[in-house]
Amino acid sequence: MKPILVFVEITAGAPRRASLEALGAARATGAETVAVFCGDASAAAACNGAQKAIALGGDSSSPDALASALADAVKNNDCGGFIAAATSAGRDLAPRVAAHLDAVLFSDCTGLEASGDQLTARRPWLAGKVIADLVSSADVFCATTRLNIFTPSEDTGPDSCDAAAITAEPKARVTSLEAKTSARLDVQEAPVVISGGRGLGDKEQFKLLEDLSTAFGNAAVGASRAVVDAGWRPHSEQVGQTGKTVSPQLYFAVGISGAIQHLAGMRTSAVIVAINKDAEAPIFKVADYGIVGDALEILPVLTKAIQAVKAEA
Repeated sequence: MKPILVFVEITAGAPRRASLEALGAARATGAETVAVFCGDASAAAACNGAQKAIALGGDSSSPDALASALADAVKNNDCGGFIAAATSAGRDLAPRVAAHLDAVLFSDCTGLEASGDQLTARRPWLAGKVIADLVSSADVFCATTRLNIFTPSEDTGPDSCDAAAITAEPKARVTSLEAKTSARLDVQEAPVVISGGRGLGDKEQFKLLEDLSTAFGNAAVGASRAVVDAGWRPHSEQVGQTGKTVSPQLYFAVGISGAIQHLAGMRTSAVIVAINKDAEAPIFKVADYGIVGDALEILPVLTKAIQAVKAEA
């Protein structure tokens, strides 16, 4: 099988976990894995699972110029696959790279397997109602991997790193970045997501979700579309078909009925806990654990219980 090239995002000098998951997905196929990233070559050793690394030099602020360099790296290393994590940057770059390679892109994949020289992607279709296994007839297989699905490789990264340059003339360039003010994790990356719906009554009650999130310490607060449309929470927290797709280890659906649009964004979560007054709410059909009752009474008790467990740990 030809090598698989993986785009690795570097933050504070180290690969993001989402990129390590993508490397793990590629390495699990048995193919040689090539990590490509922007910045200092010292990050190569932390690219677990990669057998080869390439550090791209030059201005990486232009997504179109970076995509051109990534496509060149695929060609120069005779790779049969290109993978990026389905982060904001990955979703921006991967379609551009696929276009350079005249390939189809399989986005938000939850599985990746190899059979001979053929790679197969698994991903949800039709709002999660169908799971499809997909193959490509293009010369290069291109995909993005859903966050919190794949396991990072336990193998260490390469000891050496090659160098390449971003040389394409940019059509657009990022001139500034504005960091988010909240220190909370993004819903796509957090191992625990606590989402609220209209069943909470009003936006002030989201303080209960924030308290529970703080008790966990590694949780993010999410919201249904109805909540975002009402202006209670920002769109960046929306989970669902028209928001973000999440796959945390633990997902709380609080005051959320369970419309198909919301289920499409969270049904691949490892464990789902539903809290709702309505015992007939559709969310209970997909939940691993369900609590029928008033969330405003249940959440403070649950928060205290989590705080007690954390204190004993």
